[in-house]
Amino acid sequence: MFDKPTMQLRENLCSHLFYENDCVKILRNYRHFFIIQRMVEDLKRIEDYVRTIPDFPEPGILFRDITTVLRDPEGFRLAVDSMAELIGDTPYDLIVGAESRGFLFGAPIAYRHRKGVVLARKKGKLPCETIEESYELEYGTASLEMHREDILPGQRVVIVDDLIATGGTVEAIAHLVERLGGKVVKIVFLMELAGLEGKKRLAGYDVASVISYPGK
Repeated sequence: MFDKPTMQLRENLCSHLFYENDCVKILRNYRHFFIIQRMVEDLKRIEDYVRTIPDFPEPGILFRDITTVLRDPEGFRLAVDSMAELIGDTPYDLIVGAESRGFLFGAPIAYRHRKGVVLARKKGKLPCETIEESYELEYGTASLEMHREDILPGQRVVIVDDLIATGGTVEAIAHLVERLGGKVVKIVFLMELAGLEGKKRLAGYDVASVISYPGK
């Protein structure tokens, strides 16, 4: 027989052990839940996060909206990771982001790879000495600029943008890089509108996209 204090101590110890075991079980269940949740999330494709809006900005056009990708933490992570994987083990020194959505994807990829980011901006937006390249639009022309000091001769550059349509914007950026003495080693997009055949315009470059949509 145990005295009363000893019995009380045994009861307390037993209660504590049962509590500990319950806590361990709960933690294990939560861990399994989060593992399963992550597996389900990883099964989602980046296409599942892109919203398609018909007849915008004009009838007959299917607009691929990336705001739904950007606002979702998992969608944004998947987009950045997928674009970074397209670069693979290509050696490079800088990322050039195309104004403006190219900045959104180019910066986190550069951060992941510990590289710098250069901005290709619309004319008149950069404060120091610039170099300019014009390109054709459906109606008229537009111009992009980069700081002359941003690309050094021989530097290897990856160009990043959200979408390739006709390819004119990125072609202009590639020309800017080359005029400054850099070498374009890769061009990466989140989406491609294959019906507009923009890749043909960039035939001399290594071009890749995460998603390819048929049509325009």
